[in-house]
Amino acid sequence: MNYFPRTIEAEALLLAANYPVVTITGPRQSGKTTLARNIFKHLPYVSFENPDIRALAVNDPRRFLDQFPKGAIFDEVQHVPGIISYLQQIADEKGLDVLFVLTGSNHFSLMGKITQSLAGRTGILKLLPFSINEIGDSALDSADQLLYRGFYPQAYTRSLPATRIYRNYFETYIQKDIRQLIQIKDLNLFDKFIRICAGRIGSILNASVLANETGVSVTTVKSWLSVLEASYILFLLPPFYENVNKRLIKSPKLYFYDTGLASYLLGINNPLQMSRDPLRGFLFENLIVTEVVKHFYNIGQDPQVSFYRDNHQNEVDLIIKLQDQLAAIEIKSAQTFNTGFLNGLNQISELLPGRIRKDFLVYDGLVEQSGQRSILNFRTFVKSLSLKI
Repeated sequence: MNYFPRTIEAEALLLAANYPVVTITGPRQSGKTTLARNIFKHLPYVSFENPDIRALAVNDPRRFLDQFPKGAIFDEVQHVPGIISYLQQIADEKGLDVLFVLTGSNHFSLMGKITQSLAGRTGILKLLPFSINEIGDSALDSADQLLYRGFYPQAYTRSLPATRIYRNYFETYIQKDIRQLIQIKDLNLFDKFIRICAGRIGSILNASVLANETGVSVTTVKSWLSVLEASYILFLLPPFYENVNKRLIKSPKLYFYDTGLASYLLGINNPLQMSRDPLRGFLFENLIVTEVVKHFYNIGQDPQVSFYRDNHQNEVDLIIKLQDQLAAIEIKSAQTFNTGFLNGLNQISELLPGRIRKDFLVYDGLVEQSGQRSILNFRTFVKSLSLKI
């Protein structure tokens, strides 16, 4: 199987040179195992998905760890959370003479134990599905094809239609993780909920509306949202909060970490259907927002991103905090430029004078313009994202 080099490799190697433990989290099948095994080839590999190995590690952790005096890759380590306490002792005794690489897809059970036991002893990475820059020639596909295909590695390493890949992914991994995290009496009800969430991409979150449409309580909606966030299925983009006043919207917007999965949940079965779907614009917006999020995670930073919207309909899709200044990004899925696309950027410059260092219109068109205000095709924008912002 071909290996797609990952942008996050440099950060992983940097952490490995400075910590005795490196933790790689992210959604299932985002490439964590492949990444670890390709850049840490000198380390033995252990999968805790194997019940025999898991039993040995649980029943006699000291004997188990004695097999790896120089370290190892422990895959899906959330299955054996107790072993992390023993790694703490090893890290304290051996320091940088040892290297353990931990991977896990369950953010709740993994990160709680790690932050408690390995604080100051581990570097943490979040690996999301491929970015546009990582998929090579496939990045030249039409926007409709990219939105439909998504960015999970399986969509590029297997010769199956994306719909089939994401159906199997949903049934095999998402539902499995959900069952482990919470007790759901009616799985069909949860399926209905997550599909409703997919239909709300790019929209302001209203838990009461989601509860009414799903037929569950608001408390249940919030619990399910937390689980989906912890499983790296969706995330909530916070509103811009500096100089908060009564006009600002204070609820987050909902996005999925991958448009391919969202497209499957929306019943979009091919790129042609994508081109005609009424939610295409929101999916395109989702694509750009997640590319920015991936960029920051891939360089080892937490993305300081938000959106701006107030009660007077002033809105900008994405605000990136850059120290004491901001970058503003307006996202349009159209291929033809319209001067009206710049209205939000013009308004935000007036509302936040002197704060906007750079602003961008990112769209699906070919006509581009650089300068203080950049009008860019989405591929150009993400290709040089680190330079643009």
